[in-house]
Amino acid sequence: MDLEDKIRAGERLSHDDGVRLFQTRDIHQLGRLADIARRRKNGNLAYYNVNRHINYTNYCVLRCKFCGFYRPWSPGARDGYELSVDEVVARASEAYELGATEVHIVGGLHPKLPFSYYTEMCIRIKTACPHLHIKAFTAIEIIHFTRIAKPPATIRDVLTELHQAGLGSLPGGGAEIFDDRVHNEAFKNKVGEAQWFDVHRTAHELGIHTNATMLYGHVESIEERVWHLIKLREHQDRSRSSSPAWFNCIVPLSFIPDGTALSHLPGPTGLDDLRTLAVSRLMLDNFDHVKAFWVMLSPKLAQLSLNWGVDDMDGTVVQYDITKRQSRGTTHQELSVDQLKRLIRESGFVPTERDSLYRKVNRQEGV
Repeated sequence: MDLEDKIRAGERLSHDDGVRLFQTRDIHQLGRLADIARRRKNGNLAYYNVNRHINYTNYCVLRCKFCGFYRPWSPGARDGYELSVDEVVARASEAYELGATEVHIVGGLHPKLPFSYYTEMCIRIKTACPHLHIKAFTAIEIIHFTRIAKPPATIRDVLTELHQAGLGSLPGGGAEIFDDRVHNEAFKNKVGEAQWFDVHRTAHELGIHTNATMLYGHVESIEERVWHLIKLREHQDRSRSSSPAWFNCIVPLSFIPDGTALSHLPGPTGLDDLRTLAVSRLMLDNFDHVKAFWVMLSPKLAQLSLNWGVDDMDGTVVQYDITKRQSRGTTHQELSVDQLKRLIRESGFVPTERDSLYRKVNRQEGV
């Protein structure tokens, strides 16, 4: 592959380079090149964290075609739920007592819950669990909060209030694919690229680190995937040069068609998953970490991806209601620390527990 010298030299890749990487038939060489870039940043370390996901409601005012999670809100709606603040705090406290360093909280855009529900949630979690990092609320949720606040608030106001209440960082959900055609076809009622970036730019300016995502394998093209990655890279350049915070990692998310309005689509193959993870590592030279979300990939494919540019296996998760590939229809989706370590060691890497900001956690020293 004639891109090898460029990659070995650490040179920035163009859009055409990214498309060629997606199209190459030499997939083994693609994996080797991604591994070069991965080891240049993280050596032989592979990260995991002890975390707990909490999805506080599946009621949502949006109707995204790729989503099988949402339920329209109505009193007594079938399969719909919303957790009270007490229930959220109880789940966070249980995780904290079991050694979790992070709670990951996201949900649908509930039409009735007030903004105070979300601030109270953060305050009470931090009161009950002072050292638990709260990673919560996608950019789409933040925009929703600006609309339901009384009076309506700015993105900066909402993020500042949540940060003061205990919010530690933002997940990267809601990015999907940054393209108008894809937006109009698959999620036209959801806020688009400009507002997603507004939220993350403001968070970075306030010193709040965030993640980035890309939902792939639905109606987008290879070219649109690469443009998505380049837009993230350009934003990261600006944040790292002028803000106190930036994107911690990229999390490519494999589309799962079951139960969605796009169920007629086949979804990505395992090979497409590996290819996308590898190209993400190669294109995003200013991102320190690439995460394989094993819930959407499977533990075995996530394990394999450690040799395809990935350096982070995510965490213990425990409960996850948005997709159910690994759980046979339940919300219980969990890997133990021992299982995560074994998967990492079998791939030839050193298991390294991290916190939400990729600082090493040393349990022996009680850190």
